[in-house]
Amino acid sequence: MSIWTLEGRIKLRYSKPAYFPAVTTVKQTDLVYRDGAFWLYATVETPDTEPAEPTEYLGVDLGVVNIATTSDGEAFSSAATEKVRQRYGRLRGALQKTGTRSAKRKLRKIAGREHRFKTDTNHVISKQIVCAAEGTKRGIALEDLNGILLRTTVRHDQRERHHKWAFHQLRSFIEYKAQRAGVTVQVIDGAYTSQQCSVCGFVHPDNRLTQAAFRCLACGHTENADLNAARNIAARAAVNRPIAVCSPNAGGEVESQAYKEHGATHGIMPPTEVGGS
Repeated sequence: MSIWTLEGRIKLRYSKPAYFPAVTTVKQTDLVYRDGAFWLYATVETPDTEPAEPTEYLGVDLGVVNIATTSDGEAFSSAATEKVRQRYGRLRGALQKTGTRSAKRKLRKIAGREHRFKTDTNHVISKQIVCAAEGTKRGIALEDLNGILLRTTVRHDQRERHHKWAFHQLRSFIEYKAQRAGVTVQVIDGAYTSQQCSVCGFVHPDNRLTQAAFRCLACGHTENADLNAARNIAARAAVNRPIAVCSPNAGGEVESQAYKEHGATHGIMPPTEVGGS
């Protein structure tokens, strides 16, 4: 590769670790001076692998206590990231109260560090999820993030924690890493995945006992709530059609998840009689 300098363009040799993907072309390079050191940023092109059509999917549920939980039972806890967020929050509060020019410079540095920390965390999580799916020849099932902040209920003390995590960035990282690895990504309607039993399909808001606990009122199945939701997400991707689940109390059928989400006032899927009005 080559870069411009004050003495003209110079050519540089570069190497990459063996675990890096194959690079076809180096498109652009930028030399950046940051924190007392020079960094060379290179934009490269990598060949895409044609994704195979999977028969099974690895479901991924996004949340607050766990940033992501897979249908295999792997959970990526937010405990460590929450400590970092709180530390930066305290620093921001103190610097904003000071209000000096030096404090404002430090605020900009803190914002950059926090952003890089979130980005690095999302890179690590997305890489592990894609590797798990690639190694078992499965696709990845993600819930549609449109309206996730509105339909997901969190406690007041978790509200800032929930709203400030970069879920859209995590999803985009999963998608581009999956495309590079030849793994299919299926985006499904995530309505009621936290209220639906992954064993019998019964849907009720009281199935979700607490943030972490799930117990089905119909069949008695108990499981971690995030894991139960991830398994529902995986199952919906595999079916890839409107979901209809059995409601023993109504003796009939529950309408499509996506359809009922738009009609439900409080996010509860109301039962309807088969063939009824």
